[in-house]
Amino acid sequence: MKRVALTIAGSDPSGGAGIQADLKTFHQFGVYGEAAITLLTVQNTRNVFAVRCLDPELVAAQVRATVEDIPPNAAKTGALGEPAIVEAVAELAAGFEFPLVVDPVMISKHGAPLIAEEARRALAEKLLPRAALVTPNLHEAAALAGIEVDSRESMKEAARRIQGATGAAVLVKGGHLEGDAVDVLLVGGEFHEYRSERVETVHTHGTGCTTSAAITAALALGCELPEAVARAKRFITEAIRTNPGLGGGSGPVNHHAPVE
Repeated sequence: MKRVALTIAGSDPSGGAGIQADLKTFHQFGVYGEAAITLLTVQNTRNVFAVRCLDPELVAAQVRATVEDIPPNAAKTGALGEPAIVEAVAELAAGFEFPLVVDPVMISKHGAPLIAEEARRALAEKLLPRAALVTPNLHEAAALAGIEVDSRESMKEAARRIQGATGAAVLVKGGHLEGDAVDVLLVGGEFHEYRSERVETVHTHGTGCTTSAAITAALALGCELPEAVARAKRFITEAIRTNPGLGGGSGPVNHHAPVE
């Protein structure tokens, strides 16, 4: 049977991030994609102009409808917006029989908040303990771990703290560090490092969404977590390198990049 992945995330009408990026990535990995929308944004490559959260029960109903009829082999979350949505998803996640990847989206590429301040505690206390993997960038890792994260060693320490608090495996993404793009995965008490040459470009809109979606797709295909992260790393690196150069700001990556 066709392998299935579910994204629970916000909508980006410009197509570079959110559920649009997730579904494109699922498709490129050969996985059937489902989507439950949590919030709507008005944005393009230049700016985020508005964010509107959906009713939490409507979000939960979307998830239940997909899981009951076409159960996914893996799922991910993206922008969740407000505490009630986080709590609704966390309650459902307690019954998931498939791995959940949590991308703790807190701020857009343009600096717009995509989760209410009070929702961060609900995310850390209620949803992250339900996750198989958490994928923070440096800013998100710092917020979740309560330390400054600006080096590989502090990335590892943040991963230890987040795993200690949640029990989840943790992938800290080092895309904002100088030098090579190095990500650090902590799983089963063991660290794995994933390194790629940095691509100098402004076109990195949706990289976090695309990376977590690629990991989710690989998990749905049956990959173990370290290999799923490795495949996602290769995909996002090539997607950034071959970006289509669209838009007048931080444009999207190439979701047609080959999957290795």
